[in-house]
Amino acid sequence: MKIVLISTYELGHQPFGLASPRAWLTRAGHEVGCVDLAVEALPEGSVLEADLIAFYLPMHTATRLALPVIERARQLNPNARLACYGLYAPINAELLRGLGVEAIAGGEFESALVALADGVSVPEISEISLARQAFLKPEREGLPELGLYAKLRLNGDSKLVAYTEASRGCKHMCRHCPVTPVYNGVFRIVAREIVLEDIRQQVAAGAKHVTFGDPDFFNGPTHAMAIVQALHAEFPGVTYDATIKIEHLRQHCKLLATLKETGCLFVTSAVESLEDAVLRKLDKNHTRQDFEETVRDMREIGLALQPTFLAFTPWTTMESYRELLRTLAELDLVEQVAPVQLALRLLITRGSKLLELEDIRSVVSEFDFKALTYPWKHADASMDAFASQVFRLVSAMQTQKRSRSEIFSAVWEAAGAGPLPQFAASPPSAYVDEPWYCCAEPVPV
Repeated sequence: MKIVLISTYELGHQPFGLASPRAWLTRAGHEVGCVDLAVEALPEGSVLEADLIAFYLPMHTATRLALPVIERARQLNPNARLACYGLYAPINAELLRGLGVEAIAGGEFESALVALADGVSVPEISEISLARQAFLKPEREGLPELGLYAKLRLNGDSKLVAYTEASRGCKHMCRHCPVTPVYNGVFRIVAREIVLEDIRQQVAAGAKHVTFGDPDFFNGPTHAMAIVQALHAEFPGVTYDATIKIEHLRQHCKLLATLKETGCLFVTSAVESLEDAVLRKLDKNHTRQDFEETVRDMREIGLALQPTFLAFTPWTTMESYRELLRTLAELDLVEQVAPVQLALRLLITRGSKLLELEDIRSVVSEFDFKALTYPWKHADASMDAFASQVFRLVSAMQTQKRSRSEIFSAVWEAAGAGPLPQFAASPPSAYVDEPWYCCAEPVPV
């Protein structure tokens, strides 16, 4: 069978979600082509010849970008079977089926795609499979070159970045996280040697840094540490970054020095809010104090923390927003926070556990099939207006290539936060130049 796998966007990475299923489908004897529309055009000839066209939907932005492409593929080749897979496929199944998508695969999707290609009927394929599977080495040959993707910026230099995943899912159930409605507290590891083989092939292609894309790298800390120790032993000059919950950074604080020693440059952590009451609503399992102590502990060993936030939620007030800005300045984190983090608005998707909260249900309206969200309005209309103002301001200044400190200063002034305190204006020691966000739509609804 001729198969085309299509990705629209994955935060500036060469998609694991193309390379992994490609290995499975190729082993099963199928002819597989991969397309990443983030860096290349849709090859209409390949679409016309395909028997199966499958779209990778790992995040909200990717799903919205995929919708018109799905319609275009159906127009070009009405005889092809259409499938969608990834985190956002099952939670948007109703909409996708309305576009002519036949099969939906969430969770561990590789085996489902093989079954579909082998002719198994759709009713026999579960929308969400959490079955344990033995991963294969991702097949990256033929994917767009690493130079087309996000770079690591380090002291004025840039380096090619590899992307891989050592695990999927998450054993935590934060209310706002898109992983929760699919994995429901389950996580699955990718065998150590498979992860290392994937890294080896990307290092051979020129990568000098690795981003581990796990929802939380310390869901399995023993597994994670074994991988980075092996990585450092084999490639001592290759650095890496990972995403780890504040809760786990506190719980496994003794591992932080080893992260630093094995080449970790920074850790991304979804802090989300500085208000303990909001953190409890989100089921984040950390406090503001935990966050501040983590910043200090990591700074002592020279390991950078890059926190992310939900700047605008139904619980945000002007004073709490100003307090966020003041805290970032006081903790000398201005250069460690991507400006988009100052403008993100809470995203409420299908299946979100946020809808279990009465104060969320009271502010949302009917599901918007175009935006793929439940739109919500703040009780104070001026907060929605301010959120829009901040988003426009950050977007414009990023387009102008203004520095993080310049953008922060402009947002500070817009928020009327008072005299601007002194903060470090030097560039961050290391960062990947694609803004990171996970659970929030960067465009106010």
